Amino acid sequence: MERPQFENIKSYNEFIKYYWYLEELQAICKKLHLEYVSGKIKLNNVIKSYFDGVIIPHKPKVAIKCKAETLPLETSLINCVFTFGQWFRDFYIQATGDKNFKFTVDMLTTAKSVNTKYTLGDLLDIRLGKKVYAIHEKSSCQWNKFLKDFCADKMNNTYPNKFETARRFWEILWNSDLPKAYSTEFIVDKNKI
Repeated sequence: MERPQFENIKSYNEFIKYYWYLEELQAICKKLHLEYVSGKIKLNNVIKSYFDGVIIPHKPKVAIKCKAETLPLETSLINCVFTFGQWFRDFYIQATGDKNFKFTVDMLTTAKSVNTKYTLGDLLDIRLGKKVYAIHEKSSCQWNKFLKDFCADKMNNTYPNKFETARRFWEILWNSDLPKAYSTEFIVDKNKI
């Protein structure tokens, strides 16, 4: 199936029928004056919003010049050019007193969402378990870990197509009440069936 030019696509449902590279999504968003500085998931959401009639414009990021101790929790993530780097880790360590402060995947998912109104305080509330905004889809992480562990287990070297075999075992595990993690015992048990 040949992919039409973006200009000839009339709906998001038609748009998602085709594979788009990150650079193509960025070019489409840039041409439409939409937010284009992001990853594929966010840009797909920006394009979905475009088809829904909601325009998410590109806003150049302007860093706030300030010290961590003067940065209020009400500061927009966009206005402070938020990153998951050491500067903001130090900021949260200072705000919480937790020297072992770590960012969570739900914080990352929220920060990468299309909503531009999130603040530093909102991310802190997620970390402290006070609020939930965007939840990271953990099933893909579970599958990736299962596949990695399945392939690393030397017992499974006898399978000619490890990926397909792992997929079949994963499907059985996913539909069971068992923990969604690889174990040699599970594979041995299911091989007896």
